[in-house]
Amino acid sequence: MSPLKPPVARRVAIVAGARVPFARSDGPYATASNQDMLTAVLDALVERQGIQGPGAVGEFVAGAVLKHSRDFNLARETVLGSKLDPRTPAYDIQQACGTGLQAVIAAANKIALGQTESAIAGGADTASDAPLGVNDDLRRILLEARRAKSVGARLKALARIRPAHLVPDIPRNAEPRTGLSMGEHAAVTARAWGVTREDQDELAATSHQRLAAAYERGFFRELVVPFRGLARDQNLRPDSTAGKLAALKPVFGLKDPDPTMTAGNSTPLTDGAAVVLLASQEWAEARGLEVLAYLTAYETAAVDFVQGDVVQGEDGLLMAPAYAVPRMLERAGLGMDDFDLVEIHEAFASQVLATLAAWEKQGLAPVDRARLNVTGSSLATGHPFAATGARIVATLAKLLAEREGPGRGLISVCAAGGQGVTAILERP
Repeated sequence: MSPLKPPVARRVAIVAGARVPFARSDGPYATASNQDMLTAVLDALVERQGIQGPGAVGEFVAGAVLKHSRDFNLARETVLGSKLDPRTPAYDIQQACGTGLQAVIAAANKIALGQTESAIAGGADTASDAPLGVNDDLRRILLEARRAKSVGARLKALARIRPAHLVPDIPRNAEPRTGLSMGEHAAVTARAWGVTREDQDELAATSHQRLAAAYERGFFRELVVPFRGLARDQNLRPDSTAGKLAALKPVFGLKDPDPTMTAGNSTPLTDGAAVVLLASQEWAEARGLEVLAYLTAYETAAVDFVQGDVVQGEDGLLMAPAYAVPRMLERAGLGMDDFDLVEIHEAFASQVLATLAAWEKQGLAPVDRARLNVTGSSLATGHPFAATGARIVATLAKLLAEREGPGRGLISVCAAGGQGVTAILERP
């Protein structure tokens, strides 16, 4: 028997994207589940691209960071409740804030290897409908009662229940290894890199102004699907200025002599969902669908934010893209000057500025701010954890498609757990 020939990698096309307007937690989407939001964007994408037919899409991959036990098979359940062919395979993926981009990469790999011709990838998250866990002490008592061999032993176990045991475990935005919130970690990094309050507020204001301008010119008309009364991202403040943001009080790093991080230059808790349609070039052409851009490279990295060089800023919780991007560029034979557009997920303004400084320290050329997050980013849109990566991919692909002639864009996403996911999009 002759061995199978190794597959030849194919170009992976980004065809379209869809997302709901992102909403602040406990707002318009307070009663919407991950599946509700993910189904809404999947249905919109399916209808707009005319891919309702049997076998139209090879698979669906998506995830969420905050998941109920009922969401154990979120992607597949979403397919079954959507307008996509119910025979479409689906699976979940999760890498904290990098989930959406990692889902895109997972789908792209199968397309590149010829294992499927098309796929939809993305994610959803709701901070409003976050799962509440049973108090761990109560859980242990209930398990002991379940294992009891007699009624007396069961009653003896249940008799140990106290009022304090009825208080649920509420999810915390904190790293299990350190007990610090993401904001507190970012404050440590901001101090290490000397990031100023003025620069953070300026970057945040610019994000709002650029997102507002993009909405006004109709850029998001084909990307954003109205949902539950929202047509624009709820966190958007078109009149934001650095001066107005300067009036806000710091909320992170309060033990520092001069704390700089506020609610205005940090992303709020957010609800939302986003998806992207990827395919081989042949699949898109056969259906008359325009290719917006191609996904040509990607890289992930992680830092030791527990035992590493955190105080000096090198291994800060959100600094992994500082290592992933140089590695990816070296492998691709590119420099920062080779990019027309740069999209950095804005978990915090301080994290963006520290990442830019770290890239320069590693020898990369400075990023032209006129090319950075040109339609705004997470500080203005909000950040539903698993949805952000797909939002950025769809946005950047459309930006590249708008350009006259070839273009290249860089994506950088930091994630909890000291991880980073990065990618390159190109339009020949």
